[in-house]
Amino acid sequence: MQARKKYVLLGLCACCWLLLFYCGGGVQLRMLRLLTRQRGEVMRPWPNWTDRAFLPRYAHLDELQTDPGTVELPHQRRQAWSAIYRDSRCRMETCFDFSRCRRRGREGFRVYIYPSEKNDHVSESYKRILTSITESRYYTSDPREACVFVLGVDTLDRDQLSGQFIPNMDERIRGYPLWNDGRNHLIFNLYSGTWPNYTEDLGFNIGQAMLAKASLNTEHFRPGFDISIPLFSKDHPQKGGERGWLVRNTIPPRRKYLLMFKGKRYLTGIGSDTRNALHHIHNGKDIVLLTTCRHGKDWEKHKDSRCDHDNLEYER
Repeated sequence: MQARKKYVLLGLCACCWLLLFYCGGGVQLRMLRLLTRQRGEVMRPWPNWTDRAFLPRYAHLDELQTDPGTVELPHQRRQAWSAIYRDSRCRMETCFDFSRCRRRGREGFRVYIYPSEKNDHVSESYKRILTSITESRYYTSDPREACVFVLGVDTLDRDQLSGQFIPNMDERIRGYPLWNDGRNHLIFNLYSGTWPNYTEDLGFNIGQAMLAKASLNTEHFRPGFDISIPLFSKDHPQKGGERGWLVRNTIPPRRKYLLMFKGKRYLTGIGSDTRNALHHIHNGKDIVLLTTCRHGKDWEKHKDSRCDHDNLEYER
């Protein structure tokens, strides 16, 4: 009889431990906290191994060990990105004033361009954008009629090392009487950030303005609000060119080339693997992907067996 009681007691204990293991995570945690308080130890919560936010913290350990003075710490990167993209939840219904498009008893889409200042340097590319707007039927010279506002300051190239970089942008745009934290403003940009973090920092706070930008990061693209535009060359014409291939009922359009790319092939660092992979799908017919190794001062030190052939194809 005594032996039977012992087996029953052991069975009950086993059941309790199983219940605690499967269902009593909170009980375990409270028990663990109680034990650690008694020992005077600091309680550390168990990490959630399935949380993707947890894993990147360990991705930089090798970098931190090799050169801790030059590596941007994860919390510093988060602070930088949050400052740049603090209005990342903007949508048309929250950051756009539709009442401006219904002024004076008439509905219409009118675009106003702020006048440029005398000493402003405006690139040819930005001049073509502004001219295209002013020559369109949507342009208005009266800001009171405007639904959308475009800056007169050239914002296409925001690389601080570029000769086209314009400083003190925050002060300048705050001087616009209708800025209103960027509401109903459209900002054009072709800058895709720079090494090492590619945060696409434009050097000023765009606020609630819409961004018409090339190389937009999908993580920070605001659907239905921002506008993804192609990266066009500095000599891209404002008007003219061959007739388009898109005609009625041809979706997708009939065209000679399915995919085209021409650019630098980075031999080392970020982006090198991506650009190098383009070689494998280039067929020279409807898929034309051309890269050159010839860039930078010491590219020949890193050249591989394909560089000479790729450079010739690129120049051809």
